[in-house]
Amino acid sequence: MKIVKLLSLSLTIFALIVINCLPMSFAQGQQQVIKKNTFFLSDPLLQLPTKTTVNVVWFTEFQGDRHLVKYGSQLEQIAIATTTKLSRVREDRDSQIPNPPAKSQRNIWRHEAVVINLSPGVRLPYQVVSNQGEQVYNSDVFTLAGTPVPKTPLKILLTSDHQVMPMVAANLEQVVKTVGRLDAVFFPGDLVNVPDRASEWFDDRRGGAFFPSLQGKANYQLEHNGITTTYHGGEIIQHAPLFTAIGNHEVMGKVSADRSLKQEFAQPQPRQVAKAELERSNGLTTAEWIKNNSFNTDTYEEIFTLPQSDSGGKKYYATTFGEIRLISLYITNVWRSPSLEADAQGRYKESATSLDRPQDWGYGQHIFEAIAKGSPQYEWLKQELSSQAYRAAKYKIVMFHHPPHTLGGNIVPPYTDPQPKVSYAEDGKVISRYYDYPIKDDYIIRDLIPLLESAGVGLVYYGHSHLWNRFQSASGMHFLESSNVGNSYGAHLGDNRREIPPYSPQNFAPIGDPNGLQPIVPSLAPLTDNAGQPLPYIASNEITVFSIFDTATGTVRSYRYDIRQPDTPAIMFDQFKLRSN
Repeated sequence: MKIVKLLSLSLTIFALIVINCLPMSFAQGQQQVIKKNTFFLSDPLLQLPTKTTVNVVWFTEFQGDRHLVKYGSQLEQIAIATTTKLSRVREDRDSQIPNPPAKSQRNIWRHEAVVINLSPGVRLPYQVVSNQGEQVYNSDVFTLAGTPVPKTPLKILLTSDHQVMPMVAANLEQVVKTVGRLDAVFFPGDLVNVPDRASEWFDDRRGGAFFPSLQGKANYQLEHNGITTTYHGGEIIQHAPLFTAIGNHEVMGKVSADRSLKQEFAQPQPRQVAKAELERSNGLTTAEWIKNNSFNTDTYEEIFTLPQSDSGGKKYYATTFGEIRLISLYITNVWRSPSLEADAQGRYKESATSLDRPQDWGYGQHIFEAIAKGSPQYEWLKQELSSQAYRAAKYKIVMFHHPPHTLGGNIVPPYTDPQPKVSYAEDGKVISRYYDYPIKDDYIIRDLIPLLESAGVGLVYYGHSHLWNRFQSASGMHFLESSNVGNSYGAHLGDNRREIPPYSPQNFAPIGDPNGLQPIVPSLAPLTDNAGQPLPYIASNEITVFSIFDTATGTVRSYRYDIRQPDTPAIMFDQFKLRSN
């Protein structure tokens, strides 16, 4: 018996020695109970695909010791991840988390591995692994691929303006139920509400944070007529790369220790105002100081790995995906209230209570990145539209946030720099400061759209007004706004007039598309008004919309889902074809 025990002990010691000599991931996998999804702050998402590579990104609340991706038919290959810490994500009293703190930093680490040596057209299983001391955490197994080879039929989700809104999880759950696995997601902005609030990205307790909704891990409840339905979103971006554009909700304002995150977000100022303030104080002009005292997109840029341009970095870029040339532009301005009340700081005026404090002015609905003719972004775009990659693409899509044509409210005022109209008292004191926006100087309509028309762009896709409507120009270029995902602010036709100022009436359209196109009635199953007439839009807080671009036929199909009828499948209500090269 003693010999048997000694032999058993010897074998145990030998086994431990062998395990300790094995590669770390294998040895720890043998020693520890492998946990799935317990400590991951997100499932993995796919970014920046090329012909032979794709980037895998995931997030944790621990730094960890080693992070990697296992991939291949038997998960036999390994890609080691690089870990960085998000620098600006925080929580505050308004955060939807248990026991929200006073405003404070939240520790979140981002892990990114580049999967290499992919074969064109081949999709492989993958799994992410994070080590923390003695613990090893494995994700579920998903699939990845590089960029599709030409003529591969693709299904692209067109979605926008999630902002942790009530119907987002229901919308994305219906996407997967209706279409199945997607090949990519095109998302023109407003991913969350306050971009530096970490919980809106990862774990908002209402159940509909950005990543869980796009990864099938949401837990959002909607109630109608006493019946509660729980929606989980869709398992999408674990398999399909995500391409985004910057909306106004990706931009944080002036950094402040005293203001809440929402107040910081709501108080961006133009770069030139911050620079002038620094020069007046004889301070050292630094890019970091100016950014912290005007606006920044740091969290957005830290979270996502996107294609880049020489002049714009991740802010605007172009990429080829299958037979699509996608151009993502940085076209958005700060949202201000249309109110003309005395105490309102809005798109048309400064608050009467802040007229003697220029440091608190909002400076109207100012633009974050220029797109006017001659600007760096415009000149880059001109070069891109003449590139071989653009000319060779079968389908040409441009996406950005601000609408060129819409029935929504956010198209007014025109997309141009605010022109201040200031009144003074006899003693030189400011008594009013209003802003005008000449419609003839709308940079999107005056400069951008003619450039896109001349280059043969097939689709301009955008969001911002939280509705669905589409238009078509005389040249055949399509315009689609498919942002009625979570809630809607309505469509301005008939008696539903926009709130506009009384001055310069030629610059502000109370109804319709201010830029002259007629909305197109859905081609298959439009909703109708009380008189039975078909509506050229969907603007509803009970009916949510998503759109799919099918490259096999060049068709964009739009679907609506009524949360009041949770067991009824989504209905395709519109389709149209893009011109191809």
